[in-house]
Amino acid sequence: MKTVAQMLRAKPNQDIYTIAPTATVLQALQLMAEKNIGALIVTEGDQVVGFVSERDYSRKMVLQGRSSVATPVSAIMASPVISVTSAQNTRDCLKLMGKGHLRHLPVIDDGKLVGLLSVSNLVKAVLADQDEMIQQLEQYIRGQ
Repeated sequence: MKTVAQMLRAKPNQDIYTIAPTATVLQALQLMAEKNIGALIVTEGDQVVGFVSERDYSRKMVLQGRSSVATPVSAIMASPVISVTSAQNTRDCLKLMGKGHLRHLPVIDDGKLVGLLSVSNLVKAVLADQDEMIQQLEQYIRGQ
C-alpha cells in the first residue's frame, strides 16, 4: 500500500495552486481555467483556511444567483479543511474521501502545505498496487 508521500512523488505535475480568501470568486475561476484544474486551496499566509472547487461555484454561486465579481472566495469555500499527512496511506485517504464525499485532499506536514491528492491519484495508486500484487502472486504460483 502506497503512502501519500509516494503518491505525491508519482504525480507528473506537483504544482500546488492557492488563492487568498479575499480574492473574488471570478479570480478563482480564472486561475482554475488558466491552470486547467478544478479546485484551489485557500490560504492566508502559510495557513490552509479553506478549499474551493468548481462544485462550490456551481452550488453556492450559480444556483443562488450570486455575482462572481463581488463575492469573495471565503463566502463559498469549504472550511475547515480535511487533510492528510505524507505518512498516511491510500486506505486512509480513501476512507476520508468516502466519508466526506471529497474529491481532493490537501497534504499538510507540520502545519505546512506540501501537496494535493485527487481521487484520480488514489485510483492510479490502488491499481498499481493491485497490478504489483497480481504479478507477485503469479510469480509465486510459477515458483519464481
